[in-house]
Amino acid sequence: MRPRSRVVALTATALLSALPSTAQTRALEEIRVRGEISVCANPNALPYASDRPQTPGFQIEIARALAARLGLRLRVEWIVPRMRAASVDCDMLMDTIAKPELYGPAITLSVPYQTGGVALAFAPGQPTVASYRDLKAGTRVGVMMNSLASLIISKTGARMVPFGFEDDMVAAVGQGEVDAAALSPASIGYYNFTNAARKVALVHAEDSEPELKWAVTVGLRRADAPLVAVVNAALAALIDDGTIAGIYAKYGVDYRRP
Repeated sequence: MRPRSRVVALTATALLSALPSTAQTRALEEIRVRGEISVCANPNALPYASDRPQTPGFQIEIARALAARLGLRLRVEWIVPRMRAASVDCDMLMDTIAKPELYGPAITLSVPYQTGGVALAFAPGQPTVASYRDLKAGTRVGVMMNSLASLIISKTGARMVPFGFEDDMVAAVGQGEVDAAALSPASIGYYNFTNAARKVALVHAEDSEPELKWAVTVGLRRADAPLVAVVNAALAALIDDGTIAGIYAKYGVDYRRP
């Protein structure tokens, strides 16, 4: 049985902090000599990443485009965070939250390339609200257990229904088992892309909650200044020419430029 995927945006921090650290700087010249750059990813976390060749996920496709822009091959290190984080020493982790205080000195963040967060999905036929604070009393809202979103929703009259996995939660919204749910816009977009006959309504309620909205970057391990500079330049080019937006669109995910 394949491992079930959890909230990828939240596992990024845990992965980076768990990866082994040494004092040696990873230089651009070293990467150019070996001709490849590596990325850590979950093999069963669509739409983020997958080891399925036909649907690799937007993290893998963006990493490939970035490597190609740098004239390098991409090597993917498949990792289930709790099992292998301590043994992997990859160059990059996609969708790293743009908060440097979350990471140690071995991690450098690239320029942001997408906006992430925790949005609201509403079941077909259910009335929507614009913000978390507007959730009505009695509304059944799916939440990830012990999440920040659950703390915010607890201050409303809504009735929380706990889940352990985002894919279960968005499926419950689509089937009307809950009225709404707090989860990533990427998971909502991908659900609608793969369930066109029963789409849920996506509301970017995170726009009114600063704690639930963030920019995402490439986390670079022990990168020297030249490596950071070329990655930033490549990302800027991929944003400007529409490559990154086009990759997200393949998975039904809105591109929200930071």
